[in-house]
Amino acid sequence: MVHRIIVSALVSLVLSSFSANAADKDLIRTLYHADFVEYDDEPKDRFTLDGELGVIFASGNTNASSIKSSLKSEHETNVFANQYWVEFLYKQSEVDGEQGRVKQTTAQRLYTYVQSDYKLKVENQRLFVYGDYEDDRFNGYDYRSSIAGGWSQLVWRNEISDFRFSVGPGYSLAKLESGEKAENIHGFIVRASAEYHYIWPTGAKLRQFVSTEAGEDNIKSRTETSLSANLFESLALKLSFIMQHNSNPTDSNTALNTETSVAVVYRFF
Repeated sequence: MVHRIIVSALVSLVLSSFSANAADKDLIRTLYHADFVEYDDEPKDRFTLDGELGVIFASGNTNASSIKSSLKSEHETNVFANQYWVEFLYKQSEVDGEQGRVKQTTAQRLYTYVQSDYKLKVENQRLFVYGDYEDDRFNGYDYRSSIAGGWSQLVWRNEISDFRFSVGPGYSLAKLESGEKAENIHGFIVRASAEYHYIWPTGAKLRQFVSTEAGEDNIKSRTETSLSANLFESLALKLSFIMQHNSNPTDSNTALNTETSVAVVYRFF
């Protein structure tokens, strides 16, 4: 009888100790819940779409109107990081004609590009494929296009800035307004690009983009510097400056073209 009482007491003591330990673990788990939650190192899918619109009307000594619009999208998954860009520019001005001042289109350009980066197992190292198309009514070409592929790397990315670059071989082609092949454009190229972003605590954003396509007879370069400031949650005001340079332009065009614009940017999502 005594033995049964002792055994029962020991069993009760063990059970009570186990229950206390379980309660302590539950209490610790409650107080320090974050330490028990598994952290997912894999980045989540991200998709953004920004629309840009700038309209300028001038009257008086100079009568002109211009429209610039664009769509930019970024889609990032665990495997790919894709960028899409479409830009349209149109400008109409009054010029002196045989019958007085008449309205005339002085700028009309459609430019689009796509770049897809395939993420390698080594962090931030990637392989890329790039393609662009440009239809500019006043650059002497019916169209210009290029494709390229090679190495891409995200050098760093943190809460306030990021920097990436890509470089690789490709092929460029173009057709003159006369319908003939542009010999100075057709051929193999080496394409390099770099892009930098910086975000201030106020929400203002700086973007610096540089790209170069070097061929045997021509080097085409493009730089874009833009600064945007938030007006509302999804609305921003953007000031941008673009330079485009061709080392071997057509006879009727200059080597360097610049463009300054002010536009409203809306983030759809």
